[in-house]
Amino acid sequence: MAGIYVHIPFCKKRCSYCDFHFSTTFSKYRSQLIDAICLELALRKNELNNESIETIYFGGGTPSLLKSEELSQILNAIRSNYLVSTGLEMTFEVNPEDATEDNLINWKKQGINRLSIGLQSFQESDLNWMNRSHTLQQGTDAVRLAQVHGFTNISIDLIYGLPGLANEQWMEHLERGLSLNVQHISSYCLTIEPKTALLNHVQKGVLERPSEDQQSEQFEIMVSVLQKSGFEQYEISNFAKDEHYAKHNSAYWNLTKYIGVGPSAHSFNGIERRWNIANNTKYYQQVGNNDHWFEAEVLSVAAQWNECFLTGLRTKWGVSQDKIQGFGGFHPTEKRQLESYLSDGLMCEEEGFYSLTEKGKLQADGISASFFRLD
Repeated sequence: MAGIYVHIPFCKKRCSYCDFHFSTTFSKYRSQLIDAICLELALRKNELNNESIETIYFGGGTPSLLKSEELSQILNAIRSNYLVSTGLEMTFEVNPEDATEDNLINWKKQGINRLSIGLQSFQESDLNWMNRSHTLQQGTDAVRLAQVHGFTNISIDLIYGLPGLANEQWMEHLERGLSLNVQHISSYCLTIEPKTALLNHVQKGVLERPSEDQQSEQFEIMVSVLQKSGFEQYEISNFAKDEHYAKHNSAYWNLTKYIGVGPSAHSFNGIERRWNIANNTKYYQQVGNNDHWFEAEVLSVAAQWNECFLTGLRTKWGVSQDKIQGFGGFHPTEKRQLESYLSDGLMCEEEGFYSLTEKGKLQADGISASFFRLD
């Protein structure tokens, strides 16, 4: 199996915390950029060796800003160049204000069967400092209207560790999210990235930087509340009900092949990572004319080993012993480190896999990094 990621770098507004690649001034070249995405899809059709496309993910940016004809153009380029599975999962990232009746009808008609709706917070003041383009009411209305129009696989995004967010308020956010009866919740801790408006707000004292203890407490609250409500934590920040796992993202974590198209999009073919230029104009001008619109890196054996632990230990499936043996097994120091984690209750061994315990998930990055090898 394989997947396709489509990066749509269009946004109405710049969210204060976001450091993804996007533009709010794209009207003059949007048709050229869509054409370039379709051309890239055609140029790369042989890279997956005719493997079946099981997942398509539209991310951004804001894919829900695509016009109906633009979405059709991209999907036609995919279907005419790739073998698409009949059981395809097609995810569309949606800003709540775009979830209109007309759009929902069109998205469903075009084959989108999974929505990822960016609510982020259930507090109007948070949405204001985040510079989100939707209101609290629009957020809940978007989910309910999508359900009315037959979408049965909906994920919502929530952020914890926000400035001024008390633990009791975070519990209320989670309860409100659960009341929407969605199948999936993605919840990430706020990170204050360089060159963002949020960093500027924190440096000026307009917003207070949350403490690490508070963020850890809210992570534990999230896990407890969601698990009690029937959601399975199948990845550190992702929770699914009735096994509604995000197939596309799970493929990332399990190191499955995928092609990423569009400016700044990343790709992975098993041994090589590739990333497109993060410049909209240069991207659409250079695709098909030269090879200056992307860079690539063949992963060393050490880098492949590192990625197994970086991604695998984030998931409920963990890292398989067979895969470890494929790299020649643990070095003596790594084996001792593993035994220490097992005895301390940070990791467990089950059915040929090593994974993190609930206690270990709080130290996921550090534990993964402790197994990293140098080239």
